[in-house]
Amino acid sequence: MKFFPESALVQLEFEKVKALLEEHCKTLYAKEKAKELRIHTRKEYIDLELQQTHEYKMLVQYAQYFPNDHTLNISKELKLIGIPGAVLSEDQFMLVRKLAESLQSIFRWFDSDRRTAYPALSKVIADTYYEKVILELIDDVIDESGHVKDNASEDLARIRLNLYKRRTELRRLFDRIVQKLVKAGHAADIEEAFLNGRRVVAVYAEQKRQVKGILHGESDTRKTAFIEPEETIELNNEIFSLENEENREVYRILRELTAKLSVYAPLLKTYYDILGEYDFIRAKSKLAVDVNGNLPVLSDKAHVHLVQAYHPLLYLYNKRSQKPTMPVQVTLDEKNRILVISGPNAGGKTVTLKTVGLLQLMIQSGLLVPVHPTSQFGIFKQIMIHIGDTQSLEFELSTYSSHLKNMKHFMEVANGKTLFFIDELGSGSDPNLGGAFAEVILEEMVRKHSMGIVTTHYLNLKVMANKTPGIINGAMAFDEKNLLPMYKLIIGKPGSSYTFSIAERIGLPPSLITRARQLVDEEHFRLDKLLNRTEQDLREIEKKDKDLSKQLKDNERIKKDMETLIDKERHYQQVELLKHQNKVTEERIAYLKDMERKLKQIVLDWRKSNIEEDKKELMRQLHALLFGQNQKQTTEKVKKKIGSKYKEVGGEIVVGNKVLMKKNHQVGEVKEIRGRKAVVQLGLMPITVDLADLTVVTEKAPEQSQQ
Repeated sequence: MKFFPESALVQLEFEKVKALLEEHCKTLYAKEKAKELRIHTRKEYIDLELQQTHEYKMLVQYAQYFPNDHTLNISKELKLIGIPGAVLSEDQFMLVRKLAESLQSIFRWFDSDRRTAYPALSKVIADTYYEKVILELIDDVIDESGHVKDNASEDLARIRLNLYKRRTELRRLFDRIVQKLVKAGHAADIEEAFLNGRRVVAVYAEQKRQVKGILHGESDTRKTAFIEPEETIELNNEIFSLENEENREVYRILRELTAKLSVYAPLLKTYYDILGEYDFIRAKSKLAVDVNGNLPVLSDKAHVHLVQAYHPLLYLYNKRSQKPTMPVQVTLDEKNRILVISGPNAGGKTVTLKTVGLLQLMIQSGLLVPVHPTSQFGIFKQIMIHIGDTQSLEFELSTYSSHLKNMKHFMEVANGKTLFFIDELGSGSDPNLGGAFAEVILEEMVRKHSMGIVTTHYLNLKVMANKTPGIINGAMAFDEKNLLPMYKLIIGKPGSSYTFSIAERIGLPPSLITRARQLVDEEHFRLDKLLNRTEQDLREIEKKDKDLSKQLKDNERIKKDMETLIDKERHYQQVELLKHQNKVTEERIAYLKDMERKLKQIVLDWRKSNIEEDKKELMRQLHALLFGQNQKQTTEKVKKKIGSKYKEVGGEIVVGNKVLMKKNHQVGEVKEIRGRKAVVQLGLMPITVDLADLTVVTEKAPEQSQQ
């Protein structure tokens, strides 16, 4: 991508974003890549990098493990492997082993399911393979603690065995000498000591001539002398020789191993780059989490459609300060190529301009951006920017001269793949003349099919944007009552500068404000006032629209709650019905089981009995069992029928009462009382019944009977 001027990336604060990205990198590879972050213009590159960052962000957010824990900065070691005759140390081989082991873990992590789920991440290892021989070669020679194994060669095994024997022999001999010196009172310290690689004994300085051997040195206080006893000199010499032989053999083995691994030097370099690449992707995902970055829609044409877009640095700053950040919504397309933003100073015009520019740079660098996922980004091949005072002392150019020089470059170089940003177009000159040139510049940029954002206070540019195809007005909202910017971009209308409103609110004398108004062109003042009033009216409409939307949402919520409640009640009734049906079924099953048990018992008793009377009794039980339930059901039906016509009232039974006979559930009229009995007329036949078996009833009203 091309930039103008050279400081464009600094002016758009892209360098600060790169610094934040670098802080998240662990490896030198990733840090270097963050410092030299490339801004792509080919869609396939951008798509791949965005998708990789998005997939890793999903892993981070869902706390899924990805095996790139190790921070390996071993580029020097890998260069050594490829140099003929070079030898890596044991520690360096352990680093190489860790590299190969990390790649082994990554290849294992990418099973068939994960390759399908994370296609962009798996693309990093698509063109390479895992070579298990690397680990095998190292493990054959070096143990887990990072030392050459005893069995790495036959000579090394023999040397170390001899060393072990001689050291054991020396230790025993040395212990006897120390005990002897202790008894003689010559030993200053019974702990073993080594000087110049030789085992020595510490004796009092005044006794040093009493011990035969080689004096290797004295303590700082000169009170202790370190002597190698003459009995151990030969053994020490032999051990020293074996140690040198061991070092030579270890060096030979390591040199041989380095030569074997040199074949895989290019592959190991690829492994190193893969680990660095995954570290870089992880850093990008961490930055995305910090700034609430998302994956938008990317197209290959020049296009900008930002939904709920935030300036990432401002978002982070406000997040630390626990302040809200206002999002921006901007669309630049074939119909509306240039947005002219107007409004009061400190209202957020420049921040809006920088937000669009910085997000475009980030997206073409493969970084997720703080926008709603429905946002759409195009691809631009050059970005041009003019922000702030560009006066040059070196070339003795005034502010306006520098401004015109930049605008000349804009008009000469711009094309359909150019995204440009101009802060305060036409400033630094006479308003009328500067405004005229500003119109010409905008017309030329529209003719070149470039896309961009321009901020201005010039009234003629606001009017021009309103009537020129390809240019659209935008205004930064302002709270006139409290004199506070709202940092909200309103598309489709120009904004007032609120010059006189601000002057009135801060308490300038009315006479000065009146004189200033008289000096302003009447048409100019009337238009600014109209913009002012229109903006405030629009704010009122937005407020009412917001209240109405809230009410509609509340009504929708209440409707859903009611539907949920009705569904719950319907479900409850169905459950209760099922419970009742289940209860009836369970009672029926229990009854049938009881019937079966009783019938089996009757049949068993019948077979055992030979007495006629017993068999008759069993037949009566059988009859009662089979037909008693039918009688019970008939009685229940009669009882239900009587209950639907009469209701019990109780009380004393007297002649003329209608009474219910409890045993057969029939209703009759009392004709006569005879002590504890009563004569009841039941149809045409009078019968005598105990008073205890009767209860007074009365007929129900027709409505009650229907119920």
